[in-house]
Amino acid sequence: MNVNRRTQAERTAATRAALVAAGRELFGELGFAAVGTQAIVERAGVTRGALYHQFDGKRGLFAAVYDDVERDVTADIASAVGELAMRDPVAALRSGAQRFLQLITAPEIHRITLVDAPAVLGWAQWRARGEEFGFALVEGLLQAAISVGQIADQPTRPMAHVAIGALDEAALYVAAADDREKATAEVTRVLDQLIDGFTVARDKT
Repeated sequence: MNVNRRTQAERTAATRAALVAAGRELFGELGFAAVGTQAIVERAGVTRGALYHQFDGKRGLFAAVYDDVERDVTADIASAVGELAMRDPVAALRSGAQRFLQLITAPEIHRITLVDAPAVLGWAQWRARGEEFGFALVEGLLQAAISVGQIADQPTRPMAHVAIGALDEAALYVAAADDREKATAEVTRVLDQLIDGFTVARDKT
């Protein structure tokens, strides 16, 4: 009986994973509004009933896809700055911002996270879900910078909100630019100045 339960759980997990993978491909390629549920289930190789059982429809699937993308982006950045974060948290913030721009301006990721997500999920839920991923990483780096004396001791939550807002706007700017390389260089300089502003407070205490 335990084996049967485990097998059913595995089937459920496989169905869910197939739907998320199909949704991620289609939403990334075409955008939320242009994707029908039939296309999703055909791509996933499951029934429409499975979609509604797992996610209660297309919007529920999109929320899971958004979480999947945010999880992957955050894990990538955390891995990229991991060792540097221990030695120099401020340098890790700069490096992480650059990596974020590289990842988030890829057309598929940009479409899901910055174009469709605010509209599909609603602004409040979009921000709340985002805080579960990248926000925690940014706030953690700010706290680490305070702990080693790179930034003056102060509340990190408002700083993290400002930083995340700046990163999202920077990504939108780059994604819309005709010359993305030039736009990336421009916003990177601005983000570096923003991070410099966090460290200035240390010299005024």
